[in-house]
Amino acid sequence: MASNTLNLIAILSLTISILLSLYPQLAFSFQMEDFDGEEEYVLDHPVIIPNLRSRSRFLKTSPTKDKLRKGAGCDPDPSLNICKGISANNGTSLLYCCKTHCRNVLSDRNNCGKCGNRCKFGQRCCGGVCTNVANNVNHCGKCGNQCSSGVQCDNGFCGYA
Repeated sequence: MASNTLNLIAILSLTISILLSLYPQLAFSFQMEDFDGEEEYVLDHPVIIPNLRSRSRFLKTSPTKDKLRKGAGCDPDPSLNICKGISANNGTSLLYCCKTHCRNVLSDRNNCGKCGNRCKFGQRCCGGVCTNVANNVNHCGKCGNQCSSGVQCDNGFCGYA
């Protein structure tokens, strides 16, 4: 009895492995919207880093920065803050200091449009607006996924009833 069960488990696992290798889209059809593969923001315009600790008369210019690591720390005080409405990634990101971290208010579900504005369950932050992506033909399943003309969005898929 035990050997029959082990044989059955081995056959099932082998069958599943073969199916997944032939059709990987079945196992990996989801997309994680919050992680888009980039580990840093490329600032559209280099910014001067505030440096109030150094009061040296020999320091003629403040250092500039053209990239910013995602989730970088910031100071809520606007005079000390690097993330004060700075545009990044060719205008697709807008960075603000929310509490103590730089956040993209155009796509962050916890800071959508402004710091502290949380999107409800099932919504995504699309261009700074909380959007129901389950039935929106302009943002079907994810931000920016537009259904063809006359095709409905149903549960995040274009054209399925």
